[in-house]
Amino acid sequence: MTFALYVHWPFCKSKCPYCDFNSHVRQSIDEARWRDALLLELERTAAWTGKRNLTSIFFGGGTPSLMDPKTVESVIDKATQLWTATPSLEVTLEANPNSIEASQFKNLKSSGVNRISIGIQALNDMDLKALGRLHSAEEATSAIKTACSIFDRVSFDLIYARPHQTLEAWREELAQALNFNTEHLSLYQLTIEPGTAFATLHARGELKIPDSDLAADFYELTQEMMEAKGLPAYEISNHARIGAECQHNLVYWRYQDYAGVGPGAHGRVTINGEKIATQQKKAPETWLDAVFNQGNGNEPPVIISAAEQAEEILMMGLRLQEGVHLPKGITPFHPYINQPKLSLLIEQNLLTLSQDRLIATKAGRQRLNSVLQLLLV
Repeated sequence: MTFALYVHWPFCKSKCPYCDFNSHVRQSIDEARWRDALLLELERTAAWTGKRNLTSIFFGGGTPSLMDPKTVESVIDKATQLWTATPSLEVTLEANPNSIEASQFKNLKSSGVNRISIGIQALNDMDLKALGRLHSAEEATSAIKTACSIFDRVSFDLIYARPHQTLEAWREELAQALNFNTEHLSLYQLTIEPGTAFATLHARGELKIPDSDLAADFYELTQEMMEAKGLPAYEISNHARIGAECQHNLVYWRYQDYAGVGPGAHGRVTINGEKIATQQKKAPETWLDAVFNQGNGNEPPVIISAAEQAEEILMMGLRLQEGVHLPKGITPFHPYINQPKLSLLIEQNLLTLSQDRLIATKAGRQRLNSVLQLLLV
């Protein structure tokens, strides 16, 4: 059975105004203590899951490239001792392109990382400043080139439909991004997330983003350019050459098992035929104290009901170009989907249904939130 591990490093140098991830700014941390806590949580988690075939490890955050490479190496070594690493084990680490962090790329590779994902977000200084990023466009370009010279597998992120951005500006920026010839690009439409600094500015009318029609034009331009360069969207926001998809994220979207360690990390693990949802305590210091003084950093695990599983499978799987695999056909989903609306969505060419697969079309993926609202009971 496919099994993946997510490791959350919650610390950043600054909090980006659009970000709603569990990230925190601290003046200093005791990294040795944090390393010990992560290793303890890995041991506890493995005792619960039992031996599994580990296909991927993903260091997310926060900013994992702020970790000492020795900490990264310790986590990888411990994980591959506790679970059985597959020969093609994918080990991804998210990184910022600041020159100091990029200087650690060689050490991160030596520690066992074989795939790097860089948070670029924009390729011009004006927009980087507006997005609250600490790096420059020059540093971004340098970091991508450095990563490509060290790692065989490189991805980077960009955000589009930014305030005041034009389609032509995005066309030029995306063409620039494609010139780096990386195997994977994550291209996210800017969304206003509750609780963020951008949400406050937007509510005041001080931040304007493209309306839904223009945002759709951005999306369609993105798909057109990426497909033309041989990097189609295998997921709504993720593009890759064939065979270069992020295997870890595919575990999420295919609703396979994964464990999460670190503050706020989530997991979905099958135990004795039941799907269990796990979450670690969110506040970094609360999590750290719980690991050492309470025996683990977990919130109480929750058994996921059949209805909730069906909803999660559809919500995650329909993001994929391949759609949702239906090994037993659509019948097991019948109690949880609106049958008349399913037929209507198929008629409108937003979904397609075959004997073993339910797929959102290109138009359906572009409108997936609306599709799911109609589809789910």
